[in-house]
Amino acid sequence: MGPHPAVAAIRLAVRRTLHDVLRDAAGGARSAPDGTGRPPLVLVACSGGADSMALASALAFEAPRLGLRAGGVTVDHGLQPGSADRAREVVSRLAALSLEPAEAVTVTVGRAGGPEAAARTARYTALDEAAERLGAAAVLLGHTRDDQAETVLLGLARGSGTRSLSGMAAVSGSPTGGPGAGRRYRRPFLAVDRQTTRKACMVQSLPVWDDPHNADPAFTRSRVRHDALPALEKALGKGVVEALARTAQLSRDDADALDAWALDAERAVRVAPPAPSPAPRGPAEGEEGTSVAHVTTDAGADTGAVLDVPGLHALPPAVRRRVLRRAAVAAGSPAGSLFARHIEEIDRLITDWHGQRAVNLPGRVAARRQGGTLVIRQV
Repeated sequence: MGPHPAVAAIRLAVRRTLHDVLRDAAGGARSAPDGTGRPPLVLVACSGGADSMALASALAFEAPRLGLRAGGVTVDHGLQPGSADRAREVVSRLAALSLEPAEAVTVTVGRAGGPEAAARTARYTALDEAAERLGAAAVLLGHTRDDQAETVLLGLARGSGTRSLSGMAAVSGSPTGGPGAGRRYRRPFLAVDRQTTRKACMVQSLPVWDDPHNADPAFTRSRVRHDALPALEKALGKGVVEALARTAQLSRDDADALDAWALDAERAVRVAPPAPSPAPRGPAEGEEGTSVAHVTTDAGADTGAVLDVPGLHALPPAVRRRVLRRAAVAAGSPAGSLFARHIEEIDRLITDWHGQRAVNLPGRVAARRQGGTLVIRQV
C-alpha cells in the first residue's frame, strides 16, 4: 500500500522540483556548484510550521533517491519570547528527519518598510548567507497555493499591475541579490493547498508549530487570510483560492512576455546622451548588452538615461510604462519604492505634455522632458 494521498502529493511536488535542480546544477553534472565533486546540496527553509515541516519531510524522503544531499535552516527572528528555544527545537526535528546540515540562524530585524517587510528582508539575507556558506544549489520554500492567493489579493489591492498579480514564482532569484542567487529559491508547493500540507504532517506524526503572528490582525497578510479570503468565498462560493492562484500563473506569463517586449523596445528608443564628451558605460553605442543610453559625468558615474519621446509615444501603454520603470530603476530609483503613480506621472510627460515640471522619483531621481527626449537621471 502506498503513502497517504497527502504525503504522495507533497513528495511528487518536491520530486519534480529536485529534478529541475539537478538539470540546473553545473552543466547537469551531479556535483556541487563549489566544485567539490559531492552531490548538490538542497536546503529547506523551515519555520516549524505545517507547510515547511511537510516540505522538510518530503525533501528528506526524495533527495537521497535522486542522489542529492538535503539540509535545513531555520531563521530565528527574535521577535517572540522563547524564539531561540523554538529554533533549537526545529533544528532537532530537521536532524530527526536525517537532514544534514541542520542549523539555526539568528537575525536582527530592522524597521525599514514595516515589520513584515523588515522580517522578510532579514530572513532572505540569512538564507542567502547560509546558502553561500554551505554551497547549496537551491533553497526550498514552503509557500502554498493559499499563500499565492493571498499574494495576488494583496497585489490587487495595491493596484500595482500585472507583475504584482503574478504572485510568487516557482523559481526565483534572491530579492537581496548576491553571487549565485539567480535561481536559488524554489517553491514546490504553489499548486498544493495548505490543508494538504497539514494533513501530511498529521499522518506522518510530525509535530508542527503554529506561529501566533499568522493569526495576529496587526499584520496585513493575517487579515487577508482570516478575513478577506473567507469573506470572498462566502460571497462568491468555493474556488476563490484556486482562481486567484490560476490568475497568478496567467498574469506571470503575460508579464514575462511584456517584459521581453519592453526590453526590445527600450533598445529601440534610446538616443545618444546630449551631454558634451559623453563616456558611455559598458558596450559602445549600438552594441548588444546596453538597454538604454546612459548619461555620464566626467568621472564616468552612471546618472541616468535618455529616451526618444516619439518612439515612446508609439509604444502600447503597457510596454511604454515598463520601459519607463526600467529606466527609472537603472537611474537609481529603488524598485521597492517606485509605485504605479510614479510611472503614471512620467508617462504624462510623453502622452499629456503641456510644459509641466520634472517628475521627482524616489532615490533622488528626476524625469524631465527636454524637447523630443525624456531624460531620467539622479539629481
